[in-house]
Amino acid sequence: MPARIPFIFVILVLTLVSIPRLQSGISAAGEGQDRIGVPAPDLKLKYWLNSPPLEINDVKGKVVLIRWWTDTCDLCAATAPALRKLQNEYGSQGFQVIGIFHPKPAGDWSVSRVQRAAARFQFSFPVALDGDWSALKRWWLNGAERSATSVSFVVDKHGVIRYVHPGGEFHESKGELDHAVCERDFRAIEKTVSQLLVEQ
Repeated sequence: MPARIPFIFVILVLTLVSIPRLQSGISAAGEGQDRIGVPAPDLKLKYWLNSPPLEINDVKGKVVLIRWWTDTCDLCAATAPALRKLQNEYGSQGFQVIGIFHPKPAGDWSVSRVQRAAARFQFSFPVALDGDWSALKRWWLNGAERSATSVSFVVDKHGVIRYVHPGGEFHESKGELDHAVCERDFRAIEKTVSQLLVEQ
């Protein structure tokens, strides 16, 4: 029996270490890698705030971060400041954030609900409504098992997906150890954006 104590201790430690990752919405390593290098699908979304309707061809030549979010998601709320910060810091260099509202459950939406949510999160960048999740399915859900729907994609100047954050939150941690993974992911996204902005 004593020989088993170290093994049990290791399992306990590994479990405890993994809890912050689960709480912050970080999914299994590699999730979303199947989308890297794939041409970004069409959005085909009708309702937009802060912009006329956009398609991927409309933003070619820019680096684009597309984030699916909703108003009942604490992780989406936690990520909102990071989206604003990225847009403010890199927008003048050819970068664009696009927020895509996907209601939970799918189909339960109104334009006024999206307007209220975008105002609460202080989103001045383009926001689209994916009321039936049709775009989310084309981009993310169809053909694979996914752990989250609040996914983010970074698309390069040629319309190719180059980075996927598979859901949950990312933002600066402000020194909070519980959010070290969130900071790591935010910095990875920021680095990807910076690198893609200088690519031809």
